[in-house]
Order: sequence, then C-alpha cells, then structure tokens
Amino acid sequence: MVDLVLPSIERGVLTLTFNRPDRLNAWTDEMGRRYFDQLAEAEKNPEVRVIVVTGAGKGFCAGADFRTLTAIQDGSYAGEPDRRPNTFPTTIRKPIIAAVNGACAGLGMVHALVCDLVFTAAEAKWTTAFARRGLVAEYGLSWILPRLAGQARAMDLLLSGRTFTGAEACELGLANRAVPGERLIEETLAYARELATYSSPASMAVIKRQIWGDWQQTLEASESAAARLMVDSFTRPDFAEGVASFVERRAPGFPPL
Repeated sequence: MVDLVLPSIERGVLTLTFNRPDRLNAWTDEMGRRYFDQLAEAEKNPEVRVIVVTGAGKGFCAGADFRTLTAIQDGSYAGEPDRRPNTFPTTIRKPIIAAVNGACAGLGMVHALVCDLVFTAAEAKWTTAFARRGLVAEYGLSWILPRLAGQARAMDLLLSGRTFTGAEACELGLANRAVPGERLIEETLAYARELATYSSPASMAVIKRQIWGDWQQTLEASESAAARLMVDSFTRPDFAEGVASFVERRAPGFPPL
C-alpha cells in the first residue's frame, strides 16, 4: 500500500511529502487524515523541532481530488472527512514550513498558507481556483488572504481565480522566499535546520501561538499577554541556556518540548 504522506527526519527536521505525484498530490480524505496524524505524532516526538511539508513530483497539492468533487456533485460521495479542521496545522506547537514545489491550487493553497512559513519555487503555479469551480473561499482563506496580501489583492485572487507564479506569491506576501525550483528543498531545509539548531523549541511554540492568536486581539491585549508570557519565559531553562550560549559564543543546547 502506498504511503500517501512520506516522513523523513534528519537533524531535528521532519519532512512530510504528499505522495500522490500522478495526481499532482490532489487532496483526499485519506491523505488528509495521514497528514494530520503525522503532524500530531511530530508534536509528541522530542526529536522533531521543525516540520517541512512538500509534494512529490511536479505538484505541491493541486486542490481537492476531482473524483471527490464529482462524487459530491452527483450525490455518491460517501467519504468521512477528518474531524480535525483544515486549520489543524496552526495548532501544532512546532513551526511548519511549506516548500511549494509546484502546482498549489484551491485546498492545496489553503494548506500552504496555514503553515507558519512558506518557501516556493519561483516558477510554481498558484491559484485559488474556487470562483472558477462555482465554489467559495474555503476553509478560512477569506480570513487568511486579506491579512497576508491586503483586501484588494485578496479580492483579486479570490474573485478572478487567476493563475500566478510563486515569484508573484512572494511579492504579494503569501510566501517568505521564492527561489528556483532546483534549489527549493535545499534552501528550505537549510532554513529549517537553522531554526532547529539555534531557536528555542519552547520559545517557538509560544511565538507561534502569539502570532496566530493575536490577529484577533487588540494591541493592548497582545502587549498585556506578552508581558505575562515574558515573565514565564524567565523561569524556563531555555532562557538560561540562551543567555549562556550567547555569552560563551557557542550553539545553544535547548531542551526539546
């Protein structure tokens, strides 16, 4: 049986690869369940400090599998979607980096943007696609896109459903970095290893919760919560190790989560 999400771990970085290359890694309930299970396992694994998500072959994820969409349309769909929402990756305490190697459409675009960081092949093809399929902005994309790209740009991408490149995705603020496809995985893993080596797992977990959670807070509420979190950070061994490693000019030895 083919593993729909291939795991590989090295130097604190877990790479999860969507593995339906013949379908440009189009999303199915089974693949989604496997992906979320792998994320949940990674959160519990002390060896994993950073997670990279990419696709096998020429696509990252080309959206929902058309066989699923056809079954929904004709009333024959009998699948059981995972009860965990598509925003589940935002709840994982470890940073998740999407390495968008190719086609990134619809639901695939959702799954790229609910990662914490996005690196993309400059030539990768992106599209929301929903309006061209008679659908709506799904799974929170109408909330995420305006915050990343601004309302006007989000309107353009969602209303037109046009195709754009990874290079433009970076210009729009959807990706942190756009690089030639042949260098994508190398550069993504290098960045991920730097996080795994030099950044405190506890600090990254708290910062991730702050970033995703504070979009709904006022500046005053965010500042007040940060003050409490800062006091908590003083009591963790990560603080002592962070200061000591800086003074001693060495790489830190932060404990795992």
